[in-house]
Amino acid sequence: MEKQQSTAGLPTLPVSTLFAMTFGFFGVNMAFSLQSSQMGRIFQTIGADPTKLGFFFILPPLMGMLVQPLVGKYSDLTWTRFGRRMPYLLVGAPIAALVLVLLPNAGSFGFGYASLAALWFGAIAVLFMDLSSNVCMQPFKMIIGDMVNEEQKDFAWSWQQIFSNMGGILATLMPFIMTGLGVANTAKKGALPNSVIWTFYLGAAVLLLTSLFTVAKVREYNPQDYARYHGVDVAANQEKLSFMALLKSAPQAFWQISLVQMFCWFAFQYLWTYGTGAIAQNVWHVTDPSTASYQAAGNWFGVLSAVQAIAAVLWGMVLAKTKPNQRKFMYRTGLILGGLGFVSVFFIHTKLLLILSFCLIGIGWISMNSIPFALLTTALAGKHEGAYLGLFNCSICLPQIIASVASFAIFPLIGKSMPGMLLLAGIVLACGALFVGRIKEQPTA
Repeated sequence: MEKQQSTAGLPTLPVSTLFAMTFGFFGVNMAFSLQSSQMGRIFQTIGADPTKLGFFFILPPLMGMLVQPLVGKYSDLTWTRFGRRMPYLLVGAPIAALVLVLLPNAGSFGFGYASLAALWFGAIAVLFMDLSSNVCMQPFKMIIGDMVNEEQKDFAWSWQQIFSNMGGILATLMPFIMTGLGVANTAKKGALPNSVIWTFYLGAAVLLLTSLFTVAKVREYNPQDYARYHGVDVAANQEKLSFMALLKSAPQAFWQISLVQMFCWFAFQYLWTYGTGAIAQNVWHVTDPSTASYQAAGNWFGVLSAVQAIAAVLWGMVLAKTKPNQRKFMYRTGLILGGLGFVSVFFIHTKLLLILSFCLIGIGWISMNSIPFALLTTALAGKHEGAYLGLFNCSICLPQIIASVASFAIFPLIGKSMPGMLLLAGIVLACGALFVGRIKEQPTA
């Protein structure tokens, strides 16, 4: 490893190390982007009732809420020659890759259109995919808190999200690209087209390769160096506390940021659930998933998701230069712009104008995925940091579950309008900006 200079406790890391610890998110988010951009399409294609879509979208956040706190807590206590966080990545990545191969084949095993077997196979595949993907994701978040000093923190979180969104660009564009190359974008009723299936296969390969790259290149601190850099006792990171005890001693910022995140993730859950259907209804004027027009709308939603990711990458370059005293202003601005993007989808009925909507959504997306972690890790003292980051994931997962359950009542109430669900999502996201000012930042102890 290149020589490191010590700055304010934690060393100043060379760019090569920052690259290695953030690049792996390219593959992890390719998996999550395939799930978020294609789940609605997958389940409607295999025959799920649109009024029941919320059920299938409960499973991923439920897994995240259960898995990430456990990975955080137990990896805090895992000190091995392979590292502290990396062993979990070595376990999670191969399992996630396997499930990526299985998920798009939910309609290809002869279960029958709209059969319980096909729907349950898809649901269980999604459950295991999110479980393993969360095991992969958590180490990437925790090593930044473990290893990156305050001066480099905004840079590192922004880089992680830039690579994350680059993976999202590849994931969401590939069905469209494959269709353009002549790969079939239609299939027999109840089965996913090859353009989607082969994209998932590519995602599995990329996830494995990028995760192994991070494992090979990142050398985590040993217990003594970690304690010295963070100013804590070595024994502090071997202390076993219950989640309840950790929550009781959580810094104030933990709860304040979590409140804002509740609004953010409620909104994005509806984008993933109803985005394809909203675009099919507004632009193609179809609601039948078995039609070529609906599948074309699915491809266009993938393109728009890539636009969202590109906008996020570009905005991430701006956020990478954010000073600590500018974080809340940039957070609030991002949420307001993202909310406007959601609301505009309801009113737009042409393909190209939706590009502007998803540019604004992309700004909101990277703002809520980078700035909160910079704020939170500043408020933590390096003690039980993995456990707290895992618990903080509940503020990401719980609103998705609430949104999915609420959709059973809200969707029929608004006339089963998928564009209407995105209008509601935009209002909720913008409301989250109202609570950003209440966040009280605390310096790392």
